[in-house]
Amino acid sequence: MKNNKPKYNQIIEAAVKVIAANGYHGSQVSKIAKAAGVADGTIYLYFKNKEDVLVSVFEEKMGQFIEKIAESTSKKQNAEEKLRTLIEMHFSQLSADYDLAIVTQLELRQSNYALRLQINKVLKPYLKEIDSIVKEGMEEKLFRSDLNVRLVRQMIFGTLDEIVTNWVMKEQKYDLISQVPEVHALLTGALSSAR
Repeated sequence: MKNNKPKYNQIIEAAVKVIAANGYHGSQVSKIAKAAGVADGTIYLYFKNKEDVLVSVFEEKMGQFIEKIAESTSKKQNAEEKLRTLIEMHFSQLSADYDLAIVTQLELRQSNYALRLQINKVLKPYLKEIDSIVKEGMEEKLFRSDLNVRLVRQMIFGTLDEIVTNWVMKEQKYDLISQVPEVHALLTGALSSAR
C-alpha cells in the first residue's frame, strides 16, 4: 500500500508545507518534490497529478484526524462529553499544525467542483461521527427529541469550521483552544432538552 512507504509520507508532509506557503495554484509539483527531497518523477510514482496530491493530503490528514476524534469520543460517558471532546480535538489538531489548517481552511475551498466532491467523500465519516453524538444525546434525553439531525450536524460542523477559518485568517492572534468551553456551552445550550 502506497501510504506505508516513507517517500509517500515525505511527499504528503512536504505538500502541506508547500501548499500552505504558496497556495495550491502556486505549488508546482517540482516545489513539492524539492521540499520532500525527491526527484520530480518520484511524485508520479505515487500520485496522478497535483490535484491527486491535494486530495491525498486531505485523505491522509483528515483520516488521522477523524480516527483520533472517534477514538477520544468513544471513551466519554455521554453525548455532552463527546461533543466537548469533538470540539477540543477539532481545535487542538488544527491549532497544532498551522500549515494543515491553512490547507484545509483556505486552499481546499478554492478547488474545482470535482475536487470538492472528493473532499466531501473524505469528510463523510466525520459528519457521521457528529450525527452519532447528536442521536445519542437525543436518546439520553440530554438533547431535545425534536432535533433535525442533519441540520444540527451542519450547525456543529459549520460553527467549528468557521471558528478555525477565522483563527487562520487572523494568523493565530488568539488561542483557539481557549474557545472550547464557550463553543461547547453555546452548542449544548441550543441542543439541550432542559430549555
